[in-house]
Amino acid sequence: MRKIARGGNVVTIAQLAGLLGQAGEQGGADGPADLLHQGWYTTEEVASLIGVDASTLRRWRTVSPLQGPPFVRLTSRTTVYSAPDVEAWLASRRIVPDVAA
Repeated sequence: MRKIARGGNVVTIAQLAGLLGQAGEQGGADGPADLLHQGWYTTEEVASLIGVDASTLRRWRTVSPLQGPPFVRLTSRTTVYSAPDVEAWLASRRIVPDVAA
């Protein structure tokens, strides 16, 4: 059984599917079922990957308009980020100097 850990909280893939309302759904290559198996990051992991403090990500989630990568709030204390969403968000912010000029 695969688990996602955040501090003292552990969420199984099946629990995540239930919280997302996707239990039992079969998706295509980009469908909901695949989202569950693409990998998930905690706030602290995403912060480390992109080089900001975890408090910055928390602030981005609460400002209006929302900023930062898409996230899933599982509970009031547990927020996760899908790996494909983080990658897509980073790609959308990428600036190529030759093209930007």
